Amino acid sequence: MELQHLIKILLTYIQSMLQFHRIGGGILKVKMLLASTIPNEILATLVPILVYWLYAGLHLLLEPIHKYRLHPKNEEDEKNLVPKSSVIKMVLLQQIMQAIIATLVYKGTQDKSIEAKNKEKEETTIITIIFQFIIAMIVLDTCQYFVHRYLHHNKFLYQNVHSVHHRLFVPYAYGAFYNHPFEGLLDIIGGALAHWVSGMTPRTSMLFFSFTTIKAMDDHSGLWLPGNVLHVFFNNNSAYHDVHHQLYGNKYNFSQPFFVMWDSIMGTHMPYSLHKRLGGGFEARPLLKEHQKLL
Repeated sequence: MELQHLIKILLTYIQSMLQFHRIGGGILKVKMLLASTIPNEILATLVPILVYWLYAGLHLLLEPIHKYRLHPKNEEDEKNLVPKSSVIKMVLLQQIMQAIIATLVYKGTQDKSIEAKNKEKEETTIITIIFQFIIAMIVLDTCQYFVHRYLHHNKFLYQNVHSVHHRLFVPYAYGAFYNHPFEGLLDIIGGALAHWVSGMTPRTSMLFFSFTTIKAMDDHSGLWLPGNVLHVFFNNNSAYHDVHHQLYGNKYNFSQPFFVMWDSIMGTHMPYSLHKRLGGGFEARPLLKEHQKLL
């Protein structure tokens, strides 16, 4: 599908979800995107998509800062097996799928009475949200690990499905959701399961999936930025996942996007060390001798 066609489909879908009202002179005016006027189900569907492209734009501004890169800039074109235009097309296709499935998931909550919705708001305390975040993170990590690992170990699925994502030997932020549509569907189902098991409200899920989007994009950014707060709280980071995207780490570091616990438990954890690269930037290298033999 052409890039312009995919963008048109996504914009048409967004447009159909927003409320339009006729005012004097027959002019159409879009209702302002305020939390108080847009249903939570719509916000939960659209905001993570918006966050993806805003964060992508931020990382495009940071790309020229070579001293924080895990790979030289020129390697994006030399080593990657897919042009960036194709990456954008596939990401847009996945986001269309994501929006449709999210709409179906949230549809059952739209018919709640006003009283039920008010009660739901009152019961959603900060402690509840934190607890739901932790549950959703564990569920999502579990789904991602075992699906991701199986996609690597099943030769047919790797060659025909997951190898699409690994055309990016040198990851960049907006390639985070560059997947075969079938893998994209599996990821979306895992997200839906995390939402359901944790019992999140649509508003909470908007926050969670926006955060998940940022985390996944940061892991694929190819940048090791100083003071990155995500690196403080999560050992699963851009260097950890960069190891997985290299040929020597292809059977290791499957965990994503939050913790490394499943790699540690299942024996697929490849620790690394960061080294300054001549010419600027950093390079992640295997730390253990048995892993260094794979280089």
